[in-house]
Amino acid sequence: MIYENDFIIVEVHESEIPWLKIFAKKKCKEMSECDEETKRHIFKALELIEKEMIKYFKPYKINIASFGNYVPQVHWHIMSRFKEDNYFPEPMWGKKQREAVLNLPDFEKFCKNMEKILEENL
Repeated sequence: MIYENDFIIVEVHESEIPWLKIFAKKKCKEMSECDEETKRHIFKALELIEKEMIKYFKPYKINIASFGNYVPQVHWHIMSRFKEDNYFPEPMWGKKQREAVLNLPDFEKFCKNMEKILEENL
C-alpha cells in the first residue's frame, strides 16, 4: 500500500509495468453505490496518478479500468503501457505478444513520490 485515507486505499499491483490500484474503503460493489466524497477521492486519485505516470514513465498509453468480477469491491487499475511490454497491444491479462525487457525509471521512487502527491492533494 502506498496511500490510505478515510475514503480510498492506493496499492501496487506487482507487474512488469507500472501498475497501481485504487480501492474504495467503504464496501460497495458498484461506483453508483459509493458516496459522493468517495467518488471524488477516487477520481482525483485517478487523475493525479495518471498525470504522474505520464510525466515519470513517459508511456505510450495509460490504461484505466474497473472490473471487479473476481473482487466485487469498487476498485480501479491504472497502468502505464509501452509498445515494448510483453502484452501490448493486448490487455495485461491477454495473450502474451513477446518476451520484453523494459528499462524503466525506478518504480519505488515513483511510489514514494506518488504517496507525497496524494497526501498533499487529497
